[in-house]
Amino acid sequence: MTTPKFQRGTLNTFQPPEHISKVSQALRSVGRKVALVPTMGALHDGHRELLRRAKRLPNTVVAASIFVNPLQFGEGEDFEAYPRQLEADLAALSEAGVELAFTPKASDMFDENAAVTLNPGPLGDELEGAVRPGHFSGMLTIVAKLLNVVRPDYAFFGEKDYQQLVLIKRMVADLNIDTRIIGLPTVRERDGLALSSRNVYLTPEQREDAVVLSAALSAGAHVGRDGAAAVLEMARQTLAARPQVEVDYLELRGTDLGPAPVDGEARLLVAARVGSTRLIDNAGVLLGKAVEHPSGDPDAGE
Repeated sequence: MTTPKFQRGTLNTFQPPEHISKVSQALRSVGRKVALVPTMGALHDGHRELLRRAKRLPNTVVAASIFVNPLQFGEGEDFEAYPRQLEADLAALSEAGVELAFTPKASDMFDENAAVTLNPGPLGDELEGAVRPGHFSGMLTIVAKLLNVVRPDYAFFGEKDYQQLVLIKRMVADLNIDTRIIGLPTVRERDGLALSSRNVYLTPEQREDAVVLSAALSAGAHVGRDGAAAVLEMARQTLAARPQVEVDYLELRGTDLGPAPVDGEARLLVAARVGSTRLIDNAGVLLGKAVEHPSGDPDAGE
């Protein structure tokens, strides 16, 4: 197959996986690098920040994928209702200066009779995995396919889906995938609400209630020097102020989502239902003596 046409300085959209594979291979053969921002569409400012950071990399062509992955939606979840706005998303990618868009069909990315999927390991059954069985297997399977199709040098993900980010980093390391995974801090509204494609489901009243998630994280992080128990108690008290918000879990873990340390960097994670909408959020916490001598995250930024 001849290499599909690629035009510099404009958005080039490809649907068949073999087309974007050929273009990516051709770009890398002449010394260019490729950065991928995987998305499920319904682009918001969180996605735009990932694209902006990807564009800062030197000698790099930025690619974005738009694919609503059915494998990561469980029974009774919002796959059919998930917002789809391809034309608006492509316009947003073009405005952001993205040069490659990959918009595969479902049949391009998975076969209903496929016998092989990825096992996320024990972490895949905890936190989000305990509430959404099979979610992380479906997510990792499609992310691995995207990385295999595009073969990017870099792939950008937001920290809002922190467990997803940790599992993707593990997958890339364990399977020797030659892509550097870069996680970026959660982008928030002015009132602290984490940007999410699912925020469009919230009524104005629910939108006000949802802010309690980030408020609880901030309150918990503020008492980090007093230890893990104090962090969780402060976060619980803050969440209790909005009893209409139904909390699925509130947990404090290590940065690798193992047990939280006594002193040092940790992660506070929350998931809750606001009306019929399920939201997740998380924040970094410094525990104990580490509050006085914080250390940087070597994986943060670029």
